[in-house]
Amino acid sequence: MRLSAGDQVIVFNGTDGEWLADVAEAGKKGGVLACATQTRPQTTPPDLWLLCAPIRKERMAFVVEKAVELGVSKIVPVQTEYTQGANRVRQDKLQATAIEAAEQCEALSVPQVLEVQKLKSALASWPTDRKILHCDESLSLKQGHSALTQFSRPAGPWAILIGPEGGFSTTETDHLRTALPDTIVPIGLGPRILRAETAAIAAMTLWQAHLGDWT
Repeated sequence: MRLSAGDQVIVFNGTDGEWLADVAEAGKKGGVLACATQTRPQTTPPDLWLLCAPIRKERMAFVVEKAVELGVSKIVPVQTEYTQGANRVRQDKLQATAIEAAEQCEALSVPQVLEVQKLKSALASWPTDRKILHCDESLSLKQGHSALTQFSRPAGPWAILIGPEGGFSTTETDHLRTALPDTIVPIGLGPRILRAETAAIAAMTLWQAHLGDWT
């Protein structure tokens, strides 16, 4: 927006890597870029999804931002029994936040942000080859570590499931423990109760350290 014809800018589109481009035309409503040299080849994060119950607008945007930084490939807001304000979630706003976060941290991939869907609906059509790391506040951190160390790299497709403020209901917890016994892996996130956004960051960090591209 502040550049003129003849200037240069770094650009990416999520599929073709990072490029140094020349500003060929610049105007108030648009312009033309000419890609000159590829500066970085395309890279992709691990095949990790984040399923999280929507929380307040600014905190949900924070979760999306950190998910991009920590390397998530898809973000799925899920409505649970205790979720508040699911009907106020703006998918387009969260997708824009993901794009801005990728620009800020120089990531070459932007995770897709889906529309809100009910948790039971998501589980009903869940792909059997994608494991779910269920963050269960009733478990200890030690149990959480052992849950992750039983798996080896390459990790394959995974998802992290974070509940709402107030946690999952008893009915939901029972369903999670029985619905997909070969898919859902419960994990604890320490001896203290974490806010939803903190739990998401902690879980993504643990997964990346044990099974992701941090190792």
